[in-house]
Amino acid sequence: MRSAMLAPLLLYLLLAAGSDVTGEVVDKNPNFVFMMVDDLGIGDIGCYGNNTIRTPNIDRLASEGVKLTQYIAAAPLCTPSRAAFLTGRYPLRSGMASTGRVQVLLFLGGSGGLPPNETTFAKRLQQQGYTTGLVGKWHLGVNCESRGDHCHHPNQLGFSYFYGLPFTLFNDCVPGEGSDVLVDLQLALQHLTLMLGLGLFTMVCVHLFGVLEVSLWLLVLLFFLCIVAAAVWYVPFVLLRTWNCIIMRNQDVIEQPMTVETLPQRLLTEAQKFIRRNADRPFLLFFSLAHIHTPLFTTPAFAGKSRHGRYGDNLEEVDWIIGKITETVDLLGLANNTLMHFTSDHGGHLEDADSLIGQKGGWNSIYKGGKAMGGWEGGIRVPGIFRWPGRLAAGRVVDEPTSLMDIYTTLKYLAKDTQPDRHLDGYNLMPLLEGKTARSEHEFMFHYCGAYLNAVRWHPSDSDSIFKVHFFTPNFFPPDAGGCYDTKVCLCHGQHVTHHNPPLLYDLFRDPSESRQLTPETEPRYAEILEQTARAVERHKSTFPGKEDSDDICAQSNSVQNQMSWEKILWRPWLQPCCGTFPFCGCKEDKEPS
Repeated sequence: MRSAMLAPLLLYLLLAAGSDVTGEVVDKNPNFVFMMVDDLGIGDIGCYGNNTIRTPNIDRLASEGVKLTQYIAAAPLCTPSRAAFLTGRYPLRSGMASTGRVQVLLFLGGSGGLPPNETTFAKRLQQQGYTTGLVGKWHLGVNCESRGDHCHHPNQLGFSYFYGLPFTLFNDCVPGEGSDVLVDLQLALQHLTLMLGLGLFTMVCVHLFGVLEVSLWLLVLLFFLCIVAAAVWYVPFVLLRTWNCIIMRNQDVIEQPMTVETLPQRLLTEAQKFIRRNADRPFLLFFSLAHIHTPLFTTPAFAGKSRHGRYGDNLEEVDWIIGKITETVDLLGLANNTLMHFTSDHGGHLEDADSLIGQKGGWNSIYKGGKAMGGWEGGIRVPGIFRWPGRLAAGRVVDEPTSLMDIYTTLKYLAKDTQPDRHLDGYNLMPLLEGKTARSEHEFMFHYCGAYLNAVRWHPSDSDSIFKVHFFTPNFFPPDAGGCYDTKVCLCHGQHVTHHNPPLLYDLFRDPSESRQLTPETEPRYAEILEQTARAVERHKSTFPGKEDSDDICAQSNSVQNQMSWEKILWRPWLQPCCGTFPFCGCKEDKEPS
């Protein structure tokens, strides 16, 4: 009798123990490990066609999971692309798209950033009982009105734990690497300071030698103008490494300025610790790597090991880091209940190179353009790899149009979040990833250059073609160079772009490099394509609150405060994160807590 009663219990225990083998986990929410590289070109990865840089660990993820070949970022630059990734919405909807020269956040002491009333996928998962963590780069703002209000901070936007760079890795973080921030303005202020100083010196000499009678008040005025000009130049720009290159743990600054040489290992260690701490409960880890943005690292274990200089060395280090994260997930027995995702925030930076190091930016394969080049494919088509053993078939390839914005909706679905939401621009990826459907829900996709609608792609339901319409294109310099080598990043307004009437038209299915422009003579559906995309643009405009009759989508979004204006971006001392007493900010990270 007793053995008869025990039989069902033993059977249940055996089935439960076997769930890790079959990959079927009953009534347990999946974990998520998302890994995003900064400025990575799609052509840099082995499984996307590169045969000279070694990326075995990333390639393994693709062979064990699903690879997307037409995975599109919502913007070709860090700040707007990451805002769209986290919110599932075009960056213009949250005010994270620029109307002028400055297209990303430039100072941690600015007041712009992802609005605190925005909803990220991390917020939604928190509401579903998930522990959420961000390790690495943020670059979406910190404070609004005072130092310490942390209104744009990751902790306020859904991440239970944050360790990393509230800004980004950039050249100013390493002495001798030059500057990335408003270099022409820096030089203008420096020259103004020198001219005022020279003028003051001349006036003093003239006064002392009795050549002319110079008012003492004029000398005092010139002296104070020199002090002000020097302060406006020196404090925000010369000390930029102290202000921007910092590490925070949650809302505390723990290193200022940061030691770049040890950064990769510290970020990896923190990411592994987060996974281990939360192995027994549902978690989301967004591991946002500092690689492969400049300045490039010189880690001894990887220096000189690749065939592509320091850039190749850095990418092979990225692959090693991805391997370590995958190993951690696998050794903890979490693989069958963890969706792992690898991608980049946008394409490689073609204009970034010098005579000593060579090319510092990535290779975007056959695709035209790169970082900060509007809707050209090279700047927005990124790697998209998903691994989930037991749920996703190994080796599957999806060629349909998909978007980084789809992650938000996909996570809602997988976390069983059915609560109402605001307007979303992404779709659930799981039917495509699982092979339950062969067609993407993205019939139309909209590509922005800053806040301006730059291009539209249309995937007709009755065709394999993917038509791409460009309303304007950035002006390359030199004209045939394939990039903006005068400004280093292409701009989206005024004389920096050329508008096209009729628009430029390509078929990405037959011409993914956008090299053969379609005409009424070469494309039978030419008029239909322009008509359908024009209607789609009107429908897209109607989803923005504001001036419905305006032709400028940017003007229509006037109900959302622009976070990328000069007022929001420029440095304000009272907003500057600081360890110590401002302006005497400085500290080194202590031994991390276990």
